[in-house]
Amino acid sequence: MSEQRQAEFDTWLERWGLDQSGELVDWNEVFGGRPVVLDIGFGRGEGTVDMARADSGTAIVGIEVHTPGVVAVLDAIENDPLPHVRAVHGDVLRFLLRVPLDSLAGVRIYFPDPWPKKRHHARRLVRSDVVGALVDRLEVGGILHLATDIADYAQQMAEVCNAEDRLDGGIVPRPDWRPLTRFEQRGLDAGRPPTDLIYTRSPPAASDRPAGLI
Repeated sequence: MSEQRQAEFDTWLERWGLDQSGELVDWNEVFGGRPVVLDIGFGRGEGTVDMARADSGTAIVGIEVHTPGVVAVLDAIENDPLPHVRAVHGDVLRFLLRVPLDSLAGVRIYFPDPWPKKRHHARRLVRSDVVGALVDRLEVGGILHLATDIADYAQQMAEVCNAEDRLDGGIVPRPDWRPLTRFEQRGLDAGRPPTDLIYTRSPPAASDRPAGLI
């Protein structure tokens, strides 16, 4: 980045960023009672910004490791403006330690790194331990929305989520409200149609409720 852009980045991150490590976040303090959605791995940030513009009533916390995308989202927060959006420049698995249990209205993971080589599949984000940690942080009725244009990853996503007994849902037609990004368009141009999966966190089963509660 240029010296000016670096200075803008530092200023905006201080103003609109959340540290990846630290104490539990008080969402009410940050967003004033809005429902909160975690947008994991937003890439260049196009979809995050478009969805934030379309829904000012929902707070969005975008998480990305690559600096150019974080700069783009911070620029939009500052200058659009989008005061109901925050950015985390870092790793989602570290940031999850700051997210209170049962506190999220939604989690979005659109087109995560597919790690295409079979020996690298263990590095994929959508795996049972990560999904379990995300569901821990979803409120009952909260939504987990996944999308990928890699067929075997879509199958893995479905298998992992279907094995999580607190989730109900599955593969759905592509929602028209999910923005079409340049990344997704490249996949379409290469003959890779996307697969969307939407799951809802279900209430605990009666057998899981503490004794004495109705």
